[in-house]
Amino acid sequence: MNQAVALNNINTEAVVGSFTQSELDTLKATIARGTTNEQFALFVQTCARSGLNPFLNQVYCIVYNGKDGPVMSIQIAVEGIVALAKRHPQYKGFIASEVKENDEFEIDVVTGEPKHRITTMQRGKTIGAYCVAYREGAPNIAVVITNDQVEHLLKGRNGQMWKDYFDDMIVKHAIKRAFKRQFGIEVAEDEHNHGGTSADSIPEYQPRKDITPNREVIDVPKQASEDDEATKMKTARAEMKKKFELLGITEPADMAKYIEQHAKPKGDKPTLAEITGLLKIMDMHIAEKQEQASSADELT
Repeated sequence: MNQAVALNNINTEAVVGSFTQSELDTLKATIARGTTNEQFALFVQTCARSGLNPFLNQVYCIVYNGKDGPVMSIQIAVEGIVALAKRHPQYKGFIASEVKENDEFEIDVVTGEPKHRITTMQRGKTIGAYCVAYREGAPNIAVVITNDQVEHLLKGRNGQMWKDYFDDMIVKHAIKRAFKRQFGIEVAEDEHNHGGTSADSIPEYQPRKDITPNREVIDVPKQASEDDEATKMKTARAEMKKKFELLGITEPADMAKYIEQHAKPKGDKPTLAEITGLLKIMDMHIAEKQEQASSADELT
């Protein structure tokens, strides 16, 4: 049974107006890769009911190998938490930042009033992060994360991601905790309708606008076109190499296996179009690793 036929067997009537068949195919082959048809249907309907867009990295479908088959976990990303909070009628915004050792920083955790001054461009190493989530008619919620609280994440399976993007990761960690406490947002595989801002109370998901520009046919000299193609290929390969490093894939054999699995090249070597598509898949996997790393403490 091919993929298109398999997807047609999934009950996705609730999201016909939100996802095109092409988008469903893409989700099944990338973000929700490895799910059963039933799991995939649950993931798609969760996205539609909550209004979270997986193409914007707002929600992830994590599949683990269990003894009885694939186990799916639907996890909300920081971007998704902020998106949900912004729809709340009492939402008043938030502030968040990393704190470095030469900064002047203090915060009243009761009132949620931070004082953060950068007095020199030589700020030193990052020692923590904070986020204050504001809500009309409710106390401010302040969360402070220090390095020792996330030290275990640097040693975990996504440790390299934390080392490469430590400032971003620790700030996202603080935002996630503050928004969960302030708005009660919690999205997981078995409780996607729970929390202070439930999926049922969120406006219906609206279709994404097609922002692909209209293509124009332009006559380009053959040699110039070939040179441009070679330059793009060189750039794409260099980008692919960097992304492999972020994914922790360093062995040539493992790289070749990844390319074969996800790019599915028709020839001996992947074309520019195939590499371009592969880069998008790699971005999704990198984002997934980042979210897993920032959510690790929630799962332990």
